[in-house]
Amino acid sequence: MSADPSVAAPLDSLLDHLAIVLVRPKFSENIGAAARIACNMGIERLIVVRDEPPDEAAIAAMAKLATHKAAHVLATMAVHDNLAAAVAPFSLVVGTTARRGRQRVLERSPRDIVRTILDDLPGNDVAILFGPEDAGLTNEDLKYCQLLSTIPTAGFSSLNLAQAVAIHCYEFFYALAYEPKAIEPRPRLADSHEMEGMYAHVEEALTRIDFLQENNHVYWMNNIRQFFGRLRLAKKDARIIRGICRQFIWHQEHKNG
Repeated sequence: MSADPSVAAPLDSLLDHLAIVLVRPKFSENIGAAARIACNMGIERLIVVRDEPPDEAAIAAMAKLATHKAAHVLATMAVHDNLAAAVAPFSLVVGTTARRGRQRVLERSPRDIVRTILDDLPGNDVAILFGPEDAGLTNEDLKYCQLLSTIPTAGFSSLNLAQAVAIHCYEFFYALAYEPKAIEPRPRLADSHEMEGMYAHVEEALTRIDFLQENNHVYWMNNIRQFFGRLRLAKKDARIIRGICRQFIWHQEHKNG
């Protein structure tokens, strides 16, 4: 008799698919605090996006807040100098934000985010992005995100970076450890690297037919990203769309040549 694929996967194996990504954090202490909090909730993948690797003083500040219990999280922490590289292997990217803006992806609470992507965890890696303490994630950062998470508050929406990390980590841990559900695994999705390659081809094809112009380029590409983000394309889907765009570009070049 074959095993039921809907049986809940072990907690550790599901949490292994989650990563906390700190984008341009200003204070090294918050990196250490985030490492400790994530470790407390069983999440041990930490990624930092910053222009330069941390120096000795920064490493010491991180270690002090992380304590020895989360030292291994800091030891395996990945550091990238750009966000595209940091999220390249992830199939789902969740951006955290307190700001509301036009043309944004629909914002959901951390609890809703967990419910939305729980069935994606067995076969897909998920990155949760947190912006710098003073300004949060920019629109350029958020273009990589398929989902946006906003922590509900009673009016004053500003939270410390470590507090925001704690709330999101807790929601995932609690849902998996104390509200276990039968997981219905979803297909493996295209990762961010594959999606960015697809978007580049879509952008080039639409530019060649003057659909994208200087005064509307960003507007339409943001909407196109949101559209494909909602569809959650599989790897094969992204390859098909890239193939269509390549052929379209080739045809345009030879037609005009």
